[in-house]
Amino acid sequence: MSAGAVPVPAEKGRIFNLQRYSLQDGPGLRTTVFLKGCPLACAWCHNPESQSPAPKLITQESRCIACGTCLDALRPGELPEDRPEQCVDLCPTGARQLLGREVTVDELMEELLRDRLFFDQSGGGVTLSGGEPLMQPGFVLSTLEALRQRGVHTALDTCGLGRREDLLAAAALADVVLFDLKHMDDAQHRHWTGAGNAAILANLEALSQVHGGIWIRVPVIPGVNDDLANLEATARFVAGLPGVRRLDLLPYHSTGAAKFRRLGMDYTLEQVEPPTPERMAGLAALFQAHGITATLGGNP
Repeated sequence: MSAGAVPVPAEKGRIFNLQRYSLQDGPGLRTTVFLKGCPLACAWCHNPESQSPAPKLITQESRCIACGTCLDALRPGELPEDRPEQCVDLCPTGARQLLGREVTVDELMEELLRDRLFFDQSGGGVTLSGGEPLMQPGFVLSTLEALRQRGVHTALDTCGLGRREDLLAAAALADVVLFDLKHMDDAQHRHWTGAGNAAILANLEALSQVHGGIWIRVPVIPGVNDDLANLEATARFVAGLPGVRRLDLLPYHSTGAAKFRRLGMDYTLEQVEPPTPERMAGLAALFQAHGITATLGGNP
């Protein structure tokens, strides 16, 4: 947990978004719950607002009229970040926004079950994503258990970096586990994500022995992890995992760049172009040569 972040009790969780009608986070129509906090800081992250466990106060510059209302309400020496909820409440244009809110399991369930009809008709359900769900294991386990008790299909979307016992406990309550593989080389993984991959690979190997519904997701980032040596190593590794049922190749896109700027964070991949369809098809053929059928883009 980052310095200054306030722990959330196990019966509560900190989320920053609910995305309804998702088609790329598991089978069928799904509602994806995005949780705050991640042990990685991927250079291409689509949700950089998820990385800190703490709520994040941001300003949407296009809406700000520089009225000073939020600043006038502060005590001497205070910053807007010291009283974020007040700044959001006082802002007359909605320019001040707070990313991250605490919910109980019951409160979250009430929101999720509104979509029950769509789940039942499409074979969908709920996906817990992030950030990294394993950073809030108590809340995640309680939510997955509540969903299963109500017969809702569950999916866990994880980078795999967390305590193995938490991963295995959460996976036991998930019908599908979406597991990201970002780079097979430990040094390169550390360079691009801020952490090594030894624990991630060991966790995936352990998971594959006990769970039969693993979907591997490989982001394809030109100049980062799309070289043939890395992808060959990825294919060999995945081919030896008994629990893997699917592999998705996800082409890079720069959706997260605007979010990085909005959060005052540096985005280092500005010059990277998405891989062409021809390039993605060639990479799919590489995996096919290892007996792995690769789905492009993560669509069902």
